[in-house]
Amino acid sequence: MNRSHGTRDLRAARAREIIREADIPTLRTALRDSSQYVIMADEEDRELGAELARLQQEHRDLDAAIDALHQSPAPDLLRLQRLKKRKLQLRDRISFIEDQITPDIIA
Repeated sequence: MNRSHGTRDLRAARAREIIREADIPTLRTALRDSSQYVIMADEEDRELGAELARLQQEHRDLDAAIDALHQSPAPDLLRLQRLKKRKLQLRDRISFIEDQITPDIIA
């Protein structure tokens, strides 16, 4: 009885060793892939940040252009309408990017 108990322990130890050896390359690959994902996510955040800054600047420029048109003696209403529509499109895109950068976290 003692002998079969020892054999069973050896088999279990060998099985654990085989599993560990098989998992090391898998774990290395998973770690490498996850670090690549982090690098890609950081790069994507930087790109989104740059696009966000560009869109916010364009939004401010449109706001100034709209104000200037309102101040003119005879504003071009069609142009004013188009600028306001573009400004709303920019606002939607800005909101979308802001949500991508800082997603809602339900606590």
